[in-house]
Amino acid sequence: MTQNQPKIIVIDDDPTGSQTVHSCLLLMQWDVATLKQGLEDNIPIFFILSNTRAMNPIQAAAVTQEICHNLKLAIAEVGIKDFLVVSRSDSTLRGHYPIETDVIAQELGGFDAHFLTPAFFEGGRITVDSTHYLLIDGVKTPVAETEFARDSVFAYSHSYLPDYVAEKTQGKISTEEVVKFSLADIRNQKIEQPLEKLNHNQCVVVDGETQADFDLLAQAILQATGSGKRFLFRSAASLLTSLAQLGQQPIPPENMTSYRPTDQPGVVLVGSHVQKTTQQLQKLLQAEEVGGIEIDVRRLRDRPEEKKVILQATLSRVEQIFIQGKTPIIYTSREELSFADVQQRLQFGTIVSSLLMDIVHGLPQSISFLISKGGITSNDVLSVGLNLTKARLLGQILPGCSVIRTEATHPQFPNLPVVLFPGNVGQQDSLWAAWHRLTIS
Repeated sequence: MTQNQPKIIVIDDDPTGSQTVHSCLLLMQWDVATLKQGLEDNIPIFFILSNTRAMNPIQAAAVTQEICHNLKLAIAEVGIKDFLVVSRSDSTLRGHYPIETDVIAQELGGFDAHFLTPAFFEGGRITVDSTHYLLIDGVKTPVAETEFARDSVFAYSHSYLPDYVAEKTQGKISTEEVVKFSLADIRNQKIEQPLEKLNHNQCVVVDGETQADFDLLAQAILQATGSGKRFLFRSAASLLTSLAQLGQQPIPPENMTSYRPTDQPGVVLVGSHVQKTTQQLQKLLQAEEVGGIEIDVRRLRDRPEEKKVILQATLSRVEQIFIQGKTPIIYTSREELSFADVQQRLQFGTIVSSLLMDIVHGLPQSISFLISKGGITSNDVLSVGLNLTKARLLGQILPGCSVIRTEATHPQFPNLPVVLFPGNVGQQDSLWAAWHRLTIS
């Protein structure tokens, strides 16, 4: 860390928010001792993986409150005065907003503003004139017109961010109250004075079309922070690149095969069921060197007592494919099931994840890599499947796709590279490309 650089504390609602940085710590637990490791690390940014996107609102608030309470204690013990807090969430606007930012503001208090910065350039998400877009085949599509806005848990109806804020806060913050930083404001460096005037946790929505826009924003933010302003962010990953200023990752993406601990095949685990994931999965399954294994989630829903039978059949098939020198591709069936309410949907997600983690526990110990597709799936792979307390981020194998490695002392999978691949990131051949990079010798 440079002398005047604040510590960047990222509370990440799934483990994919580190997808634009490298070399920092990801913490899967948030006791005071573990948090102090993140605060004392010499890299200026660290991530606390809360996994709140997989929880109901009450659980999400409780976990966020616990993290912030322990953070307050850890910050006091370490003696850090300058820090920024980022509530990292989805670039397609899914997640517990404003629940998480409200709890953070209550617990760590005194923020002059909270910023919505959902642009994620590596994933084709940009914000222009306060409207958030996805680039779909190069076409700017308002995010409210995409499948993500119809999410069964986090649905919304506005792409214009001030209206999104009013909708999600149920009018507690009106459209008119939201402060807007336009591309022109940022590029002409006209946000320094407005930043100084912010107070009482005002809501600010920020445009961003390129990384250079966020570089200018970060420069102004860090300057204002240095003069005593306190800011909170509800952000996707790209802003973190500009705030942390880490430079290039140690090993280029195309050379990450060098991290493989064995010459055996790896495993790909696919939990996400968004359309982009399904397209990528179909492309990967066409490769001759892989074998697909489908988990029938409808069967698991209708006959949960058969979970053990499904597990044993899956692991048996994994072993058959592995012995043939091929990569097992384990994936949940693609059908979107319906449930009586959101709570049942979340509870069933927990059941599916439990099965997937039992599968991870039963994988051959000599696998050379693990690709985890889906944010919630990836979080559970780290904290439950691999039982990690923390991990050091190596960098990205593809834009938006992070790689960590287990420690040499891991009891089951020492030095195993693990790819954290968000469900909604990449092109049609991206999952194949990540697999190919780790399989070529």
